[in-house]
Amino acid sequence: MLVVHNPEHARHAGRHEMFRGRLVPCHEVPQRLDHVLAELQRRGVGPLASPAELHAGDDAAFEAVLRRVHAPRYLDFLAHAWDEWVALDPANAELDALPSVWPVRGLRADIEPVNFAARLGLYSFDAGTPLTAGSWIAARTGAHGAVLAARAVAAGSADAAFALSRPPGHHAGVDCFGGYCFLNNAALAAQTLREHGAARVAVLDVDYHHGNGTQGIFYERADVLTVSIHGDPRTEYPFYLGHADERGAGAGTGFNLNLPLPRGTGFDRWHAALQQAIAAVREFGAQALVVSLGVDTFEGDPISGFRLRSADYLLVGAGLAALGLPTVFTFEGGYAVAEVGINVANVLEGFGR
Repeated sequence: MLVVHNPEHARHAGRHEMFRGRLVPCHEVPQRLDHVLAELQRRGVGPLASPAELHAGDDAAFEAVLRRVHAPRYLDFLAHAWDEWVALDPANAELDALPSVWPVRGLRADIEPVNFAARLGLYSFDAGTPLTAGSWIAARTGAHGAVLAARAVAAGSADAAFALSRPPGHHAGVDCFGGYCFLNNAALAAQTLREHGAARVAVLDVDYHHGNGTQGIFYERADVLTVSIHGDPRTEYPFYLGHADERGAGAGTGFNLNLPLPRGTGFDRWHAALQQAIAAVREFGAQALVVSLGVDTFEGDPISGFRLRSADYLLVGAGLAALGLPTVFTFEGGYAVAEVGINVANVLEGFGR
């Protein structure tokens, strides 16, 4: 399995996030990726490459797919946001930027404000995703890695690839960040697979939290099936999306499947949902698969509520492999830092057996 890692990921290292009404140290930390990379190297999973090593002078092509998935004005904001934040007050260089105001019901989002705080809120949906000096370069490099991983799979140079990056991506929407995510790596991988020959692509999200950004990006499309197994949004983040009655709209009607499960769900019930998801991918006739690989379903995760154990992830990987599809994995959640490497490696090991 090709592993494309993001050597710039540690540039995004938030100090604090707003979590359930309190300012707390960030759960999404650079050590998450470091543990995964170390475990993959220990087990000899690879080959290992960085985006720079796979790069083939394709900046224009990458920029084009980036702007087909995300709104140009959103990308332009992210690219310059840190400089604007520091320009407001040089002391801001020692602080993360967190949004504090949002254009909710009845307010206008079509006109971009001039005020920086207002624009920060316009392009976000929570106060749990700090913008730091290195957020843009980390997110952009990771997104490039996801696109390159998908290209390698589409070209047949790898049967499967893992885009090992942070910040994660599945909460990032067309024009908004949140849930620790800025650019949607899974959506970029799926779009790349579509543009390189796969008529139908399935995105299967196994993170504890619903992939609201991925759902929104493809909600009106029939060429990409989105399936998510996650904590019930009536009690679990992101709260406002991920219900079972969300089935797609317009041309995409019937091509979105949400499988919400209650807090406390163990592996047997979760695995039954996985089998339902796999059946949906088969019925769709997918020619390629993207897996949003979150392991915050682990029983020891500090911000989640399922009860999977490390050994269970071997069976998760085996179930995904049974589809027999060219597959791109993207790294999403998992905040039990000491175990995240073992759990991710177990999925990939189970997939490769």
